[in-house]
Amino acid sequence: MIAWLKEVGRGKRGARDLTYEECLQAAEEIMSLRATPAQIGAFFIAERIKMESVEELEAFVEACRKTAHREALHPDGLDCAGPYDGRKKTFFASFACSFVLAAAGLPVTLHGTDSLPPKWGVTLHDMLKLVGIRPEELPRETLAAAAKRTGLLYVPAEQWCPPLKQLRPIREQLGMRTVLNTAEKLIDYGHSPYLVFGVYHNTVFDRLARLMTKLNYRKALIVQGAEGSEDLFVDRPTRTYLVEQGNASLQVVSPEAWGLDTPVPEVEWTAALQIETTEAVLRGDADMAFINQVLLNAAYRLHLAGKVGSVEEGLYTGKALLENRQAWSVYVEWRDLLAQSYVHR
Repeated sequence: MIAWLKEVGRGKRGARDLTYEECLQAAEEIMSLRATPAQIGAFFIAERIKMESVEELEAFVEACRKTAHREALHPDGLDCAGPYDGRKKTFFASFACSFVLAAAGLPVTLHGTDSLPPKWGVTLHDMLKLVGIRPEELPRETLAAAAKRTGLLYVPAEQWCPPLKQLRPIREQLGMRTVLNTAEKLIDYGHSPYLVFGVYHNTVFDRLARLMTKLNYRKALIVQGAEGSEDLFVDRPTRTYLVEQGNASLQVVSPEAWGLDTPVPEVEWTAALQIETTEAVLRGDADMAFINQVLLNAAYRLHLAGKVGSVEEGLYTGKALLENRQAWSVYVEWRDLLAQSYVHR
């Protein structure tokens, strides 16, 4: 580990990128905790200063995947990869959107943990606990059974990839983004060929597009979304990168072009309000800004995965599934399956 630290820790000008093979060795030392806490923290900080290369990111994804439980539950599904540090200022549209997608026949994988730095926002974990679900206490078999029944898989990442839990104290003490903030979102627990991936800055588009190509996703949409999430904005255009067959193209998604441009009310988001708004959207009685945001995201994701022939068809499909409450029914079934499983244990 010291040898790799010397290479990446020489400062902004002297540091060099590790090769894939070198970084894989370093990543495996870290994920196995054979490296000391001091070495792990130093490596994370040095990589942050240097900026991770595509090969280094790929190595960490591979190391994470090797230590995780991964099951081919969604071989034609969509993985929604948002930041594990949660939300503070925006609606968690991906959660409500996922039940629209599942109702449309597109299996979805969501994953996360309790909140992490640097944002320390509201997470799906926080929201699920309010509806009687403690995902970290549920057996994998229970979560997989609910996924097979409803089309929605939720993965508590620190249980399905135990090194993430072991590394949490170091990440909390550092209090900043590390290479794991990217790698943990790409473990692909359900073996999904389609991906929507959230980023904060458009400066990483090209680097991540090359990473998605190396990871062999059939199609990936990289989104500079709300709070670095995979959620398209509904009140302004969103910059995205579509990656397919080794090619990447910039696409600016304009909600105005689809008649969905809607001012978003200022809200102090809590886990309780996130759940309340999610359920209101799925029942069809939420503020139109949040309904329209879910419709916009659902349409683009259905089109990405080839479930509809156009974004316009995706909008009509999503609208119908909200109006006839099929998306709400999928949510209720999924929620009750997991909540009751916990009660019956």
